[in-house]
Formats: sequence, C-alpha cells, structure tokens
Amino acid sequence: MVCFFLSACIEPPTLLERIKKNGELKVLTRNSPGIYYEGPFGPTGFEYDLLKRFSNSLGVALTVIIEPNAEELLTKLSLHNGHFAAAKLTITPQRQQHYLFTQPYHEIVSQLVYHSATRKPKQLKDINNQTLEISDDNSLVDDLKILKKNWKTLDWTINHEASPEDLIVRVNERLIDFTIVSSDEIKLNRHFYPELRVAFDMSKVKQIGWAFAKSEDTSLYDKANQFLAQQKKSGQMQHLIDQHFGHIQSFDYVGTRVYKQHIITRLPSYQPWFEKAGKDNNIEWILLAAMAYQESHWNKDAISPTGVRGLMMLTRNTAKDIGINNRVEPHQSIFGGAYYFAKLLTRLPEKVTGIDRVFFALASYNLGYWHVRDAMTLTQKSGHDESKWSNLKKTLPLLRKKKWHKQTRYGYARGDEAVKYVENIRSYYDILKWEVSRSWQKELPQKTTKALKITPSAL
Repeated sequence: MVCFFLSACIEPPTLLERIKKNGELKVLTRNSPGIYYEGPFGPTGFEYDLLKRFSNSLGVALTVIIEPNAEELLTKLSLHNGHFAAAKLTITPQRQQHYLFTQPYHEIVSQLVYHSATRKPKQLKDINNQTLEISDDNSLVDDLKILKKNWKTLDWTINHEASPEDLIVRVNERLIDFTIVSSDEIKLNRHFYPELRVAFDMSKVKQIGWAFAKSEDTSLYDKANQFLAQQKKSGQMQHLIDQHFGHIQSFDYVGTRVYKQHIITRLPSYQPWFEKAGKDNNIEWILLAAMAYQESHWNKDAISPTGVRGLMMLTRNTAKDIGINNRVEPHQSIFGGAYYFAKLLTRLPEKVTGIDRVFFALASYNLGYWHVRDAMTLTQKSGHDESKWSNLKKTLPLLRKKKWHKQTRYGYARGDEAVKYVENIRSYYDILKWEVSRSWQKELPQKTTKALKITPSAL
C-alpha cells in the first residue's frame, strides 16, 4: 500500500513520548505521612520519593495532584486528571476490574490497634460492644464485610472526615476503643504514642501498586513496570522501604542522668564550636548545644530514619543552600545549623517577639517554616493570638488532622512532634544552663573544669 500523504503514514506519539516531550509527569496521590507530605526541607514520603526517582529516570519534572481519599483519587484517574495514581493503593480484585495495576512493590497488613489501658483483645469477639472506628478505605471495608460473615456481631463506624492517623490519635486519647490501620501507619506513629498496641492482624498480606486507567496505549504503564522491577532487583526499593518504615523506633529521649553524663563525656569535644557559632550568629551557645542534643545526642555519626545526618541533622539540600559541603563533619554541621537557625529567627514575622520567637524558630527548624506559618493562620482563625507559643503549641498538633490540614496551604505535618521537639530542647537547655552555672559557682574536678571550659561570657 502506498502512502499518498506523509502524515497518514506517521504513528501518533505514545503517552510516554508525549510526557517526555512536554517534560512533565502528573501523578495523583494523597497527603499522608507514608505517602506524600511537605517535610521540614521540602516534599517527602515513601510514594513521593519513589515517584521522584521514576520522573528522574524519564528526565521530566514531577507534578503531584493531591486528592482527599482513595475513592476520589481513583475517580479522578478515570477522568484522566493524572497520568496514574500512586498512594499506597492496595491491589484488589474489585479495583482490577476497572484499573490496570503495576506489579506490586510493597506489602502491608491491616492491624487492630488499641490502648494499653484497654484489655488486649485476642479475637474478634473480644471487641463486641466496644467502639471500632475506621477510615473510608474501600479495601478495609471489604475486609470487614468478609469477617462479618463469620462474626455476625462485628460492627464498625466509618469516619469519613478522619485519616488513619486521626483515628490513631483518637484511640490514644481514648475517644474510641479500637481502630484498624495498615502496618505502615502504626509503625509511623507508635513512637509518638507509646501507649498504643497492636492486638492482631485483621487481613492477609496486601500488595501495593500504582494504578493506571485502562487503555490500549500501555507505554507509560510498561515503563513503570520496568522501573519498579529495576528498583527491586537493584535493592533500591528495599532501601527506600527501610528508610521510611524499617528503622522506625522510639526516639531516645534519654533520662536526665544520662544527659548529665553526656555533658561531661560528649559535650567538651564540641563546646568550643558551639560557643563560636553562637557568637557569630548572636545565639546563646547553650541553646545550640541543646538543639544538637535533641537532634543527635551529640553523636557526630547520627543518622535519622529519613537519612538526615550529623550533629545538627542537616539535609543535603539545606547544607547545599547554606554553603556546607560536608554536613557530617562536626564543625561544619554546628556552624551550618547555627546559621540556618539564625535565618529562621530573622524570617519570622515581627509580631513574634522575645522567647516566643525562639520557640517558633525551633519549631520551624524541626517542622519547616511554612508549616509553622500555616499553624499561625489556624490559630488566628480560632480567635487567638498567633504570635504566642502557648497558643501555637495547641494548634500545631492539628496539622496532623485531615479536618484541619486540608484548610492549609502546605497540608499535613507532624505538628505534635514539633511541640515535643521544642519542649525537649527547653528541658535540655534548662539542665545544661544549670550545670554550667553550678560548675562556675562550685569548682569542678580539674578534668571536668577543663573539659567544660566555663567562662563568664558563656553565662
């Protein structure tokens, strides 16, 4: 057959080719700690980091489109509002009837969560006549419907306004007796709520995959499968899973006795640098030392579960922005952290004054400046003075709750962690201040006096 017109002989570009030409990959996702959220130093989350790797492999920019829940996300996918959906979506027979799922890249299991003050249930009948509240995850509802066939008395309430994390908080506050969340969700949150326990699994292992609208053009879908296979084969996928979920443990808020011991054994190596960095940036060195202890326990080799490193836990991007070329080197970490903290102090609105300004800057160092501004806005809307820490510390935890963070510009954030962060630093500061004053007033043994290098100016 002879082509009379050249245009008639040219195949239209595939979806993958169009994405590469336009330079943008659009992905539907959700705002959640295990998926995507704005961290202190930019976007983060397991799904986001995986998606960023994929977009980088294509040589295009990544654009995430946030939807409130899985149901709305899949509806928008059907309308082609994004190229595909990535939000820790479980692969179920019902969903596979309507969507094309990639090979699984992660596994979870649904677990029953209760408060330690509640008697541990050993089987489903033990939760009869008690409150079981769940989120509006369709796959979770399907699990419960199957279980109800054998346990007729099993009953539950769907909270359409609450995220899984909201429900974890409700159990912690003993507003409800039980909830069911994924194993990832409880791992991410249990170190904040040590009184919570897992009773037993409520489902078999569930596989997670990316979802695509069904189409004859599978170019992007095929590329995604190739990418996921390569990530698994190379070990990069397991590394990412371990980074976000495998090393989550209770943060070691050490006792006063151990802290005092570290003042003698660990602080002397770094105190001169804290003093110099404090002087250079007009910040009390004791405060910088307290910050560093909260961040790393004065362990220069410390690494956070998310890969942040060094005494002051600077991310690679932050270190680069402030001109630090080796964030692990103690001297650079201390001076870089001090400089960054000084910038945050300067950046805050003028109405935030005095010690409140220090507390706001500390929260920003931990949570991110714009999340603190979101909390200030919510505080103002509630009719309270947004420039006072006593008010802000009540608002920051609301950034975890779907009802509130959906009203903000930057969305979900671990606001209660920032409150704990600030309060811990205040405690460390008070203890160190007292130790420094005590050692100045009462001469310590020669070795200790020399190590602490106490001077009137340091007070």
